[in-house]
Amino acid sequence: MKKTQRAPRAKAPKTAKATTKTRKPPKARQQFAALPWRGEAATEVLLVTSRETGRWVIPKGWPVAGKPGWAAAAQEALEEAGVTGEIDRSPLGAYPYVKYLRSGRGQACKVKVFPMKVTGQMDDWPEKDQRTSRWFGWADAAGAVQELRLGRLIRRFAKRRRVQLAPLASTQEISSPSTLPTA
Repeated sequence: MKKTQRAPRAKAPKTAKATTKTRKPPKARQQFAALPWRGEAATEVLLVTSRETGRWVIPKGWPVAGKPGWAAAAQEALEEAGVTGEIDRSPLGAYPYVKYLRSGRGQACKVKVFPMKVTGQMDDWPEKDQRTSRWFGWADAAGAVQELRLGRLIRRFAKRRRVQLAPLASTQEISSPSTLPTA
């Protein structure tokens, strides 16, 4: 039996070795934001436009050395929206977003949000000429922001405020014979 000869195999061109390492996503940088509101049931939320894109956002910024997150958020509310007030010391929650830097590079950020009951609004503030500010009903504010998780935080906060203010029936009203159904 005669063996058949195979044609010599062509060598594949040398290519760069495939790497098995995966790139880790860049670590998200922390920012702090105020959620300015007014009205007994948080009926209105103050939004400002971002300087770069003009989209509706809440006042936010980078950490400030020596200040807790809630204090940095209150400072941003003053600088970006010209409002002062009573800010919660614990955050409502957080949301992610990508901040585009001047270099064009995107930076992943995680923003902790601190509710702030507005007690004063200034006529003039540091970034007044760089931004537009506007009071929105909470549902409209949640719809105006592009970050979906921020919209959810606004809705959750408004719902929590409404529940806290809902009138509670007294036990006397519940057990009163005149309010019981008759047979």
